[in-house]
Amino acid sequence: MSNQEQYAQIFMDIFGVDESELNENFNFKDVDSWDSLTHLTLIGELEAAFDVMFETDDILRYGGYLNGIEILKKYGVEF
Repeated sequence: MSNQEQYAQIFMDIFGVDESELNENFNFKDVDSWDSLTHLTLIGELEAAFDVMFETDDILRYGGYLNGIEILKKYGVEF
């Protein structure tokens, strides 16, 4: 499974959405189920899957599907 596929799968599992919904509009402002608990669950799953440890600033900035890819690239994850 590629990093892109794994990343998408984490979102699909946590938010219960189809891959077709994962785009620039998939962010905490527009997704009702994206609350603080879901956010922490997402961060934990991403850290485990990609063997990274997010800095606090990145956890706070992590606000959307596409934004998250850019943050993970900062940690050397290739997409």
